[in-house]
Amino acid sequence: MTLQLGPIGQIARPVGDIDRAIAFYGGVLGLPHLYTFGELAFFDCGGTRLFLTATGGAGADVPIVYFQVDDIQAAYGELRQRGVEFTDPPRVIHTHDDGVEEWMAFFPDPDGHLLALMAQV
Repeated sequence: MTLQLGPIGQIARPVGDIDRAIAFYGGVLGLPHLYTFGELAFFDCGGTRLFLTATGGAGADVPIVYFQVDDIQAAYGELRQRGVEFTDPPRVIHTHDDGVEEWMAFFPDPDGHLLALMAQV
């Protein structure tokens, strides 16, 4: 397989207060709100998901870029062959009401900032 990363599917951004962020990104900026789960909120930015989280942690000041791929298992395998060290194998992050699963696999760039593969199955 020749790996072809798709468009950026999601960007994560830490926020101090999720309710204030939802009011700003949805109400002020007018981004379509997709869903909220506790301290996580998702908006549509013309096909790229904006993922806001009030639960930061190490590296929370650097947004995570999520690359869409058609086959996350194949992309994971090919990148591992190229020397990429993933934090964990691909796994289901969320299952939507319609049964569609969100799969992700995270890996650091050379500076230690997280990147991710994402796929809907």
